[in-house]
Amino acid sequence: MNYRILSINPGSTSTKISVFDDEKEIFIKTLRHDPAELDRVGTILEQDQFRKGLVIEAMKENNVDPATLNAVVGRGGLVRPVSGGVYKITTKMLEDLKDPTIWGRIHASNLGAFIATAIAKELDIPCYIVDPVTVDEFDDIARISGIPEVERKSLFHALNIRYTARKLGDKLNKNFEETNMVGVHMGGGITVAAIKQGRVVDVNNALLGMGPFSPQRAGALPIGDVIDLSYSGKYTKKELNTYLTKTAGLMAYLGTDDGRVVTERIEAGDQEAKKIFDAMIYQIAKEIGACATVLNGKVDGIFLTGGLAYGKYIVEELSKRVEFIAPVHVFPGEFEMEALTQAGVRVLKGQEEAKEY
Repeated sequence: MNYRILSINPGSTSTKISVFDDEKEIFIKTLRHDPAELDRVGTILEQDQFRKGLVIEAMKENNVDPATLNAVVGRGGLVRPVSGGVYKITTKMLEDLKDPTIWGRIHASNLGAFIATAIAKELDIPCYIVDPVTVDEFDDIARISGIPEVERKSLFHALNIRYTARKLGDKLNKNFEETNMVGVHMGGGITVAAIKQGRVVDVNNALLGMGPFSPQRAGALPIGDVIDLSYSGKYTKKELNTYLTKTAGLMAYLGTDDGRVVTERIEAGDQEAKKIFDAMIYQIAKEIGACATVLNGKVDGIFLTGGLAYGKYIVEELSKRVEFIAPVHVFPGEFEMEALTQAGVRVLKGQEEAKEY
């Protein structure tokens, strides 16, 4: 039996949706939203019914009857830390997604569970989230930062990292849960993860404060200089946070966060662009090496994914530095919609058990 799954991935001004019959794609579409219209609708968590209506309309436009769905899967938002996997959407989960004090903010991805619930409830079918950014499978030793007041936290591109790890396991003809890998997601932010027998036991904070700098983010910085910058009077706390998470990295040095543009500049002989891009590659390689030590050097493979993995230059230069550790495998792009869908299929086919939140 084939299972028809609707997957929903909300962003701040868009909602990406897909419908699959098992592995067969029926359609994938990104619904764009006018920010002014969203403001009229209300806050992020007040947009669920509005976006739900657009999702239903898009399905009908693509000749998909909602009554034919077997399950709905939403993008996992900022829930409390959980282990990786598929989770049933519960009242407690929805309550936590409404609570800004847990992570200090409400993210658009939190809407995934609400829209999925609204659609699934009317159809009397199950609804789930999968591998939210708050997946936390750290070994306890990895939580120690250096001062008791600060604990290392697990925040990363969990959905794409864990699904790509499954794809590499299949490629190597190995069980995902019996394989050691280093996974690298390279987009606006960069995640480098040590994956031990299916668990992400250590990973840099891909949002702020750890790992390599990225097209938009600062990565790890010298603490003393950050303290000086914080008290310089040049930035408010909010301005500095925005700088370090959205306009740092390649953007700060080169005025662009587009790896393709940087590569074109390098090919045209721009030595400054080459130096900065090579520095980012250098830092990614260092982080991969660090993750290899977490796995005691027993690494079955390294995989590169995300938008930057389409770039020949970054893949070749990065591979030169790390292929002595393990073979490098490239899965360019993101597989978020596929990841959401196939998680739902695995649960409905009894290949994986949905967890209780």
